[in-house]
Amino acid sequence: MDYKLLKSELVHKGRVIDFKVDTIQYSNGNEGIREIAIHPGGACIVPVTAEGKIVLLTQFRYPVQKTTLEIPAGKLDHNEDPFLCAKRELEEETGYRSDDITKLGEILTTPGFCTEVLYLYIAKNLVPGEPRREDGEQGMELFEYTFDELDEMIKNGTLVDAKTICAVYMAKQVL
Repeated sequence: MDYKLLKSELVHKGRVIDFKVDTIQYSNGNEGIREIAIHPGGACIVPVTAEGKIVLLTQFRYPVQKTTLEIPAGKLDHNEDPFLCAKRELEEETGYRSDDITKLGEILTTPGFCTEVLYLYIAKNLVPGEPRREDGEQGMELFEYTFDELDEMIKNGTLVDAKTICAVYMAKQVL
């Protein structure tokens, strides 16, 4: 895209995301406004049991006022290595640990207005332990599903979390 940045203004600095508004000028002289949510990114991990089942957890999501089924995931801390974030979230949310973690890839969640990049991982050879959940995560429940069950859940609309759908698809390709 051929444009020139005329002005960039940080309009809100938040705990999780910041918002900025950019004024740009296209090569034809017209101006446009771009509203951008600035997010530090996150890491997600697909836990795979010895039986080949995928561990998902329930998570209440305040913005949509729904409990969703998801893979473990979390926001990156300032300059945090996504691998370490994924490993931390696996243990915090499920109690599982693993030394057999592989990167699956990255996804842009909503590139039309947000800078968030999610780094996707898969964990095998899980070692059980106790979760160390944060505030708001105490009610999480764990469930295990086969790929066939997950395919059906995606088809029938039971599984709607985009990062989970992407990560499950990517995990299926490497297993």
